Amino acid sequence: MTLQTNVDAVTDRASDILWRFAPMIYGPTVLFALGEGAVIPLIPIIAAQLGADVATAALVASALVVGQLCGNIPAGWAVARVGERLTMAFAGVLSIGGVLGMVFAPQLGVFAASVFLIGFCAAAFGLARHSFMTTRVPIAFRARALSLLGGSFRLGMFVGPFIAAGLLALFGDEHAAIWFFGGCLVATILLVLLGPDPERAVDAADSPGPAARPAAFVEDSGESVTGSIPTAERVGVFRTMWRYRRVLSRLGLAAATLSAIRSARQVVLPLWGFSIGLDAGTIALVVGVSGAIDFALFYASGQVMDRFGRLWAALPAMILMGAGFLALAFTHDLVNAAMWFAMFAAVLGVGNGLSSGILLTLGADVAPPADPAPFLGSWRTLTDAGGAISPLLVSAITAVSSLAIATGAVGVIGLVGALAFVRWVPMFVPRARD
Repeated sequence: MTLQTNVDAVTDRASDILWRFAPMIYGPTVLFALGEGAVIPLIPIIAAQLGADVATAALVASALVVGQLCGNIPAGWAVARVGERLTMAFAGVLSIGGVLGMVFAPQLGVFAASVFLIGFCAAAFGLARHSFMTTRVPIAFRARALSLLGGSFRLGMFVGPFIAAGLLALFGDEHAAIWFFGGCLVATILLVLLGPDPERAVDAADSPGPAARPAAFVEDSGESVTGSIPTAERVGVFRTMWRYRRVLSRLGLAAATLSAIRSARQVVLPLWGFSIGLDAGTIALVVGVSGAIDFALFYASGQVMDRFGRLWAALPAMILMGAGFLALAFTHDLVNAAMWFAMFAAVLGVGNGLSSGILLTLGADVAPPADPAPFLGSWRTLTDAGGAISPLLVSAITAVSSLAIATGAVGVIGLVGALAFVRWVPMFVPRARD
């Protein structure tokens, strides 16, 4: 009873400090995502102005995702060595270099390299806060805290394009949005360096240890546990990948399927609207409504995960999106194709909203508590790879067959991923505590 009382006291103290420092914890993510969200829609346009054709412009835009994929493992190394705060500060400074490269790029290659650098640095921002939450947030409300982190990113990506539209109307120059991104980066660096440090405010000793982890995970990790005290040594990124190969190759691949269907949603919906003959304004409206539903539900996912367990959020989200893609695939040639498009876009928005924070939470659940950053670098690399491969898969299937077949294939991936979550979440992830 005394032990439970002490645990509750530690949880209450950590949660109080966490919410008091919420602007420092979530602010950098919001600022970075605001600037990135403003720039992303304009990357293909600026690339075309520098001489790119449609295919090349799409390739330049994908450099952002590729950069983030390549940045996860170095980011994990940096966070493990110098900490979250300095990693974000260095990433912010490098991102300013990327912004200047985008503004003054004399040719397409320089512009593409600058976009890649922005994506590379985005990985550091994402992983730094992910690592902080893993080591400092009590497991009792970890999912809600991480859903708020995912919602912070969604907020920036949702509002950013509207800011870009306003800047375009005001200045008539796409580079104004890039300068806005630069301003966001300066504000982020100042906030990180001059604001109170949440790492010091929330004692790492108050974070949950591996005692709640299933035996299958402890055996896989190589950690030795005496009572509830971990005795884990700090290891490098690649040794971490090998040590945790079992959880990465099972639960990690399931998580990659979720990342894949999320990424496919961003590609399929605009292409589907264009394919059934809708104008750009209607497509933007449908996609915007889907995004609004997605954003509105981000906190519900954390509530469900903390109260009932991780599977209760992951499984409905995967089934909704998988079934939504499959059903959409059969509506292309129907008389009311536009109505079905709008309806299933909303369904996908609900599914994606219910999945907010799931990848962050699952990664935090199975990461080694003593030194989570190298593991999280591997975890995020795997999930980002799913997101990077998915648009290529859609394009390839569409090229050899049809968009409807590609959409159905994405739906199948979603349903297979749902089965994988059912199989692996109970094995590797601790149950939610009351």
